[in-house]
Amino acid sequence: MVIDGTRVGIALAAREGVLNVHWQDEPQWPGSLQSLVGQGARALQDAGRALARAPEVEQARIRFQPPLGEPQKIVCIGLNYADHSSETGLQVPSYPTVFGRFASSLVGHGEPIRRPRVSTQLDYEGELVAVIGTGGRDISKGRALNHVIGYSVFNDASVRDYQMRTPQWTVGKNFDATGAFGPFFVTADELPAGAAGLSLTTRLNGRVVQQASTTDMIFDVATQVSLLSEVFTWQPGDIIVTGTPAGVGMARKPPLWMASGDVCEVEVEGVGLLRNPIADAA
Repeated sequence: MVIDGTRVGIALAAREGVLNVHWQDEPQWPGSLQSLVGQGARALQDAGRALARAPEVEQARIRFQPPLGEPQKIVCIGLNYADHSSETGLQVPSYPTVFGRFASSLVGHGEPIRRPRVSTQLDYEGELVAVIGTGGRDISKGRALNHVIGYSVFNDASVRDYQMRTPQWTVGKNFDATGAFGPFFVTADELPAGAAGLSLTTRLNGRVVQQASTTDMIFDVATQVSLLSEVFTWQPGDIIVTGTPAGVGMARKPPLWMASGDVCEVEVEGVGLLRNPIADAA
């Protein structure tokens, strides 16, 4: 989803730096990505064909919103790479470590991640996002990927001192404008099953600080979908932020915190590059 002044649009990547865009006030508007995901793969295919004929817009002229701005659930998985568990001094989990984010924390590609006034311990966490297309409960692992309609990229920026103030991580994970999401949504059929084997790279000011393969996840996407469906019913448009690999700033000596003027990039092979400047909260 993109915005130009007061207009909201939906875009298809045409070529480097150029998007095909239909705006919400146009008769050709196919609907928001949130609504299309709920209608299923055919609706996305129809929208893609319509957008392929839409006028081209230079990417630099518009602002990005999160691909799905109001998911019912933002389910995040912690400690899902063994090397990250090790660097934090925690045991490799035998069951997914789950916490939630709120939609109010989301920001789009190119928008500032805001370091709050109450802390200097703003950390990066590059992650793959899995998007639920078909809801359900008690889903078998063998059928779990049938419920995933696509993928995106996330920077689960964390305010570490607030995260560690309580046994639960909710506070440190939900400061406004700390959950960068986007820029693109890629349908599952464009990627390997479960988005396995993709390179995940995080860069801070051009320096590689995280590098891993999505195959390194302790609990793969299918396992996450299946296990958590024992607990709650997945809804179309729910997102799973699937975990971050080693290299986070908190584990470095000295710690490496993000500060105003920095630029953080998270890139997942075949899915896209999420780039955000860092700025102090007003």
